[in-house]
Amino acid sequence: MVYQIYPRSFQDSNGDGVGDLNGIRQHLPYLKKLGVDVLWLNPIYVSPDKDNGYDIADYRQIQPVYGTFADFDHLLKEIHQNGMKLLMDLVVNHTSDQHEWFKESKKSRNNRYADYYIWRDPVDGHEPNNWGSYFSGSAWTYVPARKQYYLHLFAPGQPDLNWENPTVRKEVYSLMKFWLDRGIDGFRMDVINLISKPVGLPDAPQAAGALYGDVEKVVADGPKLNDFLQEMNQEVLSHYDIMTVGEMPGSTPQDAINYTNLAGKELNMVFQFDHVMLAANPNKKFGKWNDQPVSLLDLRHALFKWQKALDQKGWNSLYWNNHDQPRAVSRFANDDPRYRVVAAKMLAVTLHFLQGTPYVYEGEEIGMTNAHFTRLDQYEDLESLNAYHQFVEQQHAISGEKMLSYLANMSRDNARTPMQWDASQNAGFTTGDPWFALNDNYQQINVEQALKDKNSVFYFYQKVIQLRHQFEVIRDGNFKPLAENDLQVFAYQRQYQGKVLQVFSNFSSLTLKRDFIKPAGQLLIDNYNNDTKQTLRPYETKTYLI
Repeated sequence: MVYQIYPRSFQDSNGDGVGDLNGIRQHLPYLKKLGVDVLWLNPIYVSPDKDNGYDIADYRQIQPVYGTFADFDHLLKEIHQNGMKLLMDLVVNHTSDQHEWFKESKKSRNNRYADYYIWRDPVDGHEPNNWGSYFSGSAWTYVPARKQYYLHLFAPGQPDLNWENPTVRKEVYSLMKFWLDRGIDGFRMDVINLISKPVGLPDAPQAAGALYGDVEKVVADGPKLNDFLQEMNQEVLSHYDIMTVGEMPGSTPQDAINYTNLAGKELNMVFQFDHVMLAANPNKKFGKWNDQPVSLLDLRHALFKWQKALDQKGWNSLYWNNHDQPRAVSRFANDDPRYRVVAAKMLAVTLHFLQGTPYVYEGEEIGMTNAHFTRLDQYEDLESLNAYHQFVEQQHAISGEKMLSYLANMSRDNARTPMQWDASQNAGFTTGDPWFALNDNYQQINVEQALKDKNSVFYFYQKVIQLRHQFEVIRDGNFKPLAENDLQVFAYQRQYQGKVLQVFSNFSSLTLKRDFIKPAGQLLIDNYNNDTKQTLRPYETKTYLI
């Protein structure tokens, strides 16, 4: 099981209001108690923080607010002493515009770094194509010194590297070796399937009313991606005993099999986006921004598609949420205080008993919820603020009130509020002024409370993780869907060497009876602590081992 830490929001050790490496180290006993195998840290490198660290200015230095290299080495040593591994975030689709490579590249067309990024001449006095940035606006910015535009699929401060340049690739492999030689155990690779751009950079499909084309449709899984990943594996990854996971928006199961097949020539697994892109706005120009609940039919279809396709062929990454997604219990279940605890437990079983490697995002294990902000000035995330300005202030396409409802449901800031350790001021996160507002419910939902309550979400997650470690059928069993058209119950089974695991989860607040639930064998785990056979209470989950 991999536990994701957003360092800025996990634990501040020195009172400056920002989480840091020594803060993480303080809580290693807590993570070991939970049952964590691997820690994944969001970027901790030097950055101007235009996108919270995903704009890297120096890959070989620690961002001072997080600590020093001595702090990092101390943390890595204690992670290993506690029997855990460390994944670092590798962000090499783009750098910061403050990186020395880009500072030089933008000066002229004929210096050593001129071809490190993707530059194009204007077309008829404007951008080279219709590509829109993931963060709103054009994906191109003009630089007078070169009389050219540079490509940035994300913020203007995140120029895309030119992976067609072999020198760029060597630079990337060198920085990967730098960290692997320091003793880390692998990489989570940020938007790694966007590094190979299509030949000629053609226009992207453009929805009616949209200002720009949908860039993901043309840049995801580009023509040389397999070549680049195979070269990376040959030059770097194959020389170390490590784990790799590639973040791949827009990838299909067949793409994932190509990158993660069991022959092992590229990566170990990918993050796919099908289930977290559900309930997108029916008006396509608004993209992901919506305030509607996710349909269980759609959720099942998205998850089962990947389970079926990769069974015995590749390996899944299992996750409900991360630093880019709203809180799981708010999005996929119900964060109403009447249901939050059972709903969070239900989500744990449903995900962790699928085939693949489960990822838990900080706070998920205590059932942290969306922040439910109501004002724009409460938001910090660049993507959220840009979307509000574009749709409300520039296009007048939607009311401010409605857009705030969309942000409350989908903003990345929901995942970035500080970790809730206890009921004291600032939830025990910092003795200073926190860099970002806490969720108002931290006095009711926090680690201290969870550790005192034997029926808490924490101890349920702990048991789920123990069962995964204990039973081969959960780790290695094949996958078979059950009740694929049920509107409220998510059901499946796993099978391995004569053992059968059956999982039944109620995704509604209704009490239901289902004839396809045939209690047999051992009731391995449930979140109500007594079995009512074919009945499922609100957000109930139960698992039988036969």
